[in-house]
Amino acid sequence: MSKVLITTVPFGNKDRAPLNLLEKNDIKYLINPLNKKLTEDELVELVSDFDVIIAGTELITKKVMNAATNLKIISRVGIGLDSVDLLEAERRGIIVSYTPDAPAPAVAELTIGLMLTLLRSAQLSNMEMHNGKWHRFFGRRLSEITVGIIGVGRIGAGVLQHLQGFGSPKILVNDINPDNNLNKKFNIEWVDKETIYQQADIITIHTPLTVQTKNMIKKEQLLSMKEDAIIINTARGGIINEDDLYEVMQAGHLSGAAIDVFDFEPYAGKLREIQRCILTAHMGSMSIDCRTRMEIEATEEVVRFLTNQSLEGVAPEEEYAVQREGL
Repeated sequence: MSKVLITTVPFGNKDRAPLNLLEKNDIKYLINPLNKKLTEDELVELVSDFDVIIAGTELITKKVMNAATNLKIISRVGIGLDSVDLLEAERRGIIVSYTPDAPAPAVAELTIGLMLTLLRSAQLSNMEMHNGKWHRFFGRRLSEITVGIIGVGRIGAGVLQHLQGFGSPKILVNDINPDNNLNKKFNIEWVDKETIYQQADIITIHTPLTVQTKNMIKKEQLLSMKEDAIIINTARGGIINEDDLYEVMQAGHLSGAAIDVFDFEPYAGKLREIQRCILTAHMGSMSIDCRTRMEIEATEEVVRFLTNQSLEGVAPEEEYAVQREGL
């Protein structure tokens, strides 16, 4: 009988539908007993007896696959596949699937919320009030500024759509594969990343983590931004160099930042010292509806695989090409 290891947590907490689906099909499962993001070594210790992993963002490497001698499919709860060694999985005949559409609405909405919070210094006012101080901060409105979006896929396009409700701010966009159809729907300007760094009041990141985007934004790029610019990353940890961001903000550059994703999670770094830097615990997708949809879609794919049905969420060749060609 096939056995499923569910590494991502929480899972089935707000809605038991994915667990019910496994139980309905008599599929044995184990939910991550450590109840935290697993390290590579912790996953190696757990994975040996399992045919299936329903995975989060933990690293699934060659070392993990060496230990997982029965592994046949990795069903990723979410969109990014940078944590999975796709080429090693391909070499071993292990199928990799994902749920790219499910988290996008929640991540896009959180991004907008972080923009508004930082523009109006709401997080600083909250801290002041809790410390018995009354200070009325001046702020800016979205319709009066320039927004730069780097990465205009599912989530970036969702942010773009939401921005239309705020009086159509000037929007600069950049993507490795520009979609000119967006020009028919939105008043946008395609520019290079350097133009966004130099001209945007808010810069929001929505690219995957690849060889090219690792440490894409370092000290040089941060210092090229406006002194009162805001930068937001709800994409992947490692795209912004966290040490450089700390150094630049500690010196007084940038009026604010919001970071939801980190190079190493749980995060325990120096950015916690910067009050005008909002830190959230990789919660972009954690609306109840989107998280539940992600879990259900990943589980449905597992059931389809184990019951010899056609799969619907298999990672496309483009994802393998990113790792194969070092893009």
